[in-house]
Amino acid sequence: MQERRISYADAILEATDQAMSISSDVIVGQLSDLPSGMFGTTAGLVEKYGHHRVHDFPVAENLMTAVALGTALTGHRPLIVHHRLDFMMYSIDVIVNWLSLWYFKSNGKSNVPVTIRAIVGKGWGQGPQHSKSLHSWFAHLPGLRVAVPATAFDAKGLLMESLLGATPTIIVEGRNLFSMTDHVPEEPYRIPFGRAFVRRSGKDLTLVAIGTMVPLALRAAELAQAEGISVEVIDPRTLTPLDHETISGSVSKTGRLVVADPGWRSFGAAGEIVTVIAETVGNKLKSNPTRVTHPDSHTPMSMTLESKFYPDETNIYKAIRASVR
Repeated sequence: MQERRISYADAILEATDQAMSISSDVIVGQLSDLPSGMFGTTAGLVEKYGHHRVHDFPVAENLMTAVALGTALTGHRPLIVHHRLDFMMYSIDVIVNWLSLWYFKSNGKSNVPVTIRAIVGKGWGQGPQHSKSLHSWFAHLPGLRVAVPATAFDAKGLLMESLLGATPTIIVEGRNLFSMTDHVPEEPYRIPFGRAFVRRSGKDLTLVAIGTMVPLALRAAELAQAEGISVEVIDPRTLTPLDHETISGSVSKTGRLVVADPGWRSFGAAGEIVTVIAETVGNKLKSNPTRVTHPDSHTPMSMTLESKFYPDETNIYKAIRASVR
C-alpha cells in the first residue's frame, strides 16, 4: 500500500480538526476564520465548527493571549495562532507572568492548557521584524513546553499532544517548512514531548538539528557520507523537555558533536545542548563541540545579504569536516 503524504500545513490543519472533533473544549482563535485560513492551516474550520469555536481577534496579541488564558480557566483548550512570532512579544507579560506560572501559583490545583502556534518567516526579504525564532527564550521558562517540529508527521503529532494535554505549550513553526511533505497517518495520534528522533544513524559524529535546520542537516550528512564520514542526525523535536538521554547516548558513541540551531549563536538552544554534553560525556569527546547558528545580528532585508546570514547545508558540512579532521 502506498503511504499517504501530505504537507506540513495540511498536517497542522488535520491535527486541529481531529482534536476539535475529539474534544468539544478545543477552540481556535486569531485570523482563523478567513477563507484561506492561516496559511491554509485553519481553512474550513469555521464552516465546520461555527464561530462559537473558531474566533477572529483584532490584531492585539496581548488581548488574544490573555483571552486564551481566561478561557482555559473555564475548562476550554484554546489554540491561538501568532502568524508572526516577532509580534507575539506584545503578549510577553501574559506568557511569562501568568501562563507559565499558573500551575505553580495555584499550588498544582489548576492548569491552563493553552496552545500557541508561533510562525517564523524566512526568506523573501522578511527582514528583522518577521523572522526571529525565539524558541530559546521560551525554553528558558519553567512551566512551558516548547516544540520545534521539523516534519509534517511531527507537526501533527505534537500539536495533537498539546491540544489534548494539560500543559501550556508554544509550538514554533518555520514558515518555509509548510509546503514540505511527509508520511502522515490519517488517524489521530500523539507524540509525547521529550522524545528525540534519530533521523539518520551514524558512528563518526552526532549532528543535532533543530526545527528548520533538520532538512539542511540531512543534506549535509549526505555530503559527509560521500567522503566516508558517518553522521548521526538527531532531531530533538521538543526543547522543553529536552531528551538529554538520546543526545548524550549518541555523543558517547561518536565522540563528536555539531549542533545546528535556527537562532542566534549567543545564549541559545545550541549552547544549552553543548553544555549538557560537556557535563555528561565531556571526557569522551574527540574534538570540541561546534555550533552552526545565525550570527548575532538582525536579519537583513536584502535577499543577497539574507543568503549570507542564513547558514545552509554547506556551512553544516564544513563544521562536520572540521570536527572529524
